[in-house]
Amino acid sequence: MKYLRFEELPVWIDAIELAVRVFTLTSRPGFRRYSSVRDQLERASMSISNNIAEGFERGTTQETLTFLYISRGSAGETRSVLCLCERLPGFTDLRSEISDLKSRAESVSRQLRAWAVSLQNSDIPGQRYLTDKTKSKATEAREREEFLKELEQIRNRG
Repeated sequence: MKYLRFEELPVWIDAIELAVRVFTLTSRPGFRRYSSVRDQLERASMSISNNIAEGFERGTTQETLTFLYISRGSAGETRSVLCLCERLPGFTDLRSEISDLKSRAESVSRQLRAWAVSLQNSDIPGQRYLTDKTKSKATEAREREEFLKELEQIRNRG
């Protein structure tokens, strides 16, 4: 499936949901005592979706990859701060929520890694470089491959 807007990307949607849940967690009274931890956790979680969006909008595969890895780093940072929260006094009643957020951050990280791998194995340089001529060539190549597969299926049946 081809996505035209970053808002359509499942990984961006999951990253936004993670950030919303982080902000819900950090609004709890236990975080008043740890304002720097709260701020770091909020910034790291926001950075995930923001870097997905920025990379998507850049228009080149290489820049998208760069921002996907930055986003993955922010997902790791989010998990790290959540691990710290688990060990700080005053958060024992939030352990279940913290554990859920760590799982969500890990899921986003896995999605980003899978997307990065698929882009690394792609010959497409990015939207910025697509012209009518290159789009036409790609369509012709895809149609040729489909035709050859059909011929192979017919030959195998006969």
